[in-house]
Amino acid sequence: MLFFLLYKIGTLLALTIPVKACYCLASFFADIKYLVSPREKQQIVENLRLVLPGQDRKTLKGHVRKIFKNFSIYLVDFLRFGKLNLEYVKKYVGVVNRNYIDESLKKGKGVVILSAHLGNWELGGAVLGILGYPINVVALDHTNKLVTNFFVNQRRANNERVIPIGMALKRCFVALKNNELLAIVGDKDFTNNGVVVKFFGKKTILPKGPAVFSLRTGATIVPAFVIRDEGQKCRLIFDKPIEYSPGGNFEEDVVKLTECCSRVMENYIRKFPTQWYCFRRFWE
Repeated sequence: MLFFLLYKIGTLLALTIPVKACYCLASFFADIKYLVSPREKQQIVENLRLVLPGQDRKTLKGHVRKIFKNFSIYLVDFLRFGKLNLEYVKKYVGVVNRNYIDESLKKGKGVVILSAHLGNWELGGAVLGILGYPINVVALDHTNKLVTNFFVNQRRANNERVIPIGMALKRCFVALKNNELLAIVGDKDFTNNGVVVKFFGKKTILPKGPAVFSLRTGATIVPAFVIRDEGQKCRLIFDKPIEYSPGGNFEEDVVKLTECCSRVMENYIRKFPTQWYCFRRFWE
């Protein structure tokens, strides 16, 4: 209940006061959170050591502070979803390589959008919905039903169709069969059913959903990331579709295609490490 009330209060503030003031307020609270979170700071530093090998501890700690600030600004943007419209997208969101989506949809087998907890992944789904694409997002339910409903309503406000992870399988296949977009965050496994691959050179478990849906349906995997630039301005970047020729052994193909996905995510996380939001130790 407490988190639900905080989200509702945050939404009220985000929708009523100027966005710059919202960002300043969020940054202020991010600094406080940074100062009182030694364990999270240490875990983020440990993550960044693999993402940015060779960087000294002082530099990494500077990145950590920026991560707290950038995440707070991401939350402001999410709470302001009620103000999003086509005019906002045209003014503040640069859409890069949109042709990758359009060309993939022409194949008629749907498109798996591969993203990560990077930049503002939530905004990516909202922008696609506003632009008129049939977008489905696979999302994790929260432990509190009120919070879950709040997040679902925020996404639905911009024409996103939300598929809870627990119900994902059938509805995901239906979406792809209907030649729709299916967005999946691929850098953290919430199902305990992922596959072991190397991520930044060290083994971990990543979701196998993008690979499984692509291999089963023939849907193209198109990586997409929303990167923050300055102020309100962001870029929704579509990377070139991931090309993979199945070898005939499904389980091996799932692992190999997931590794292809991991390499694309690595590339963007390395470029924008202060926009990767992983507040717990990633590699055990």
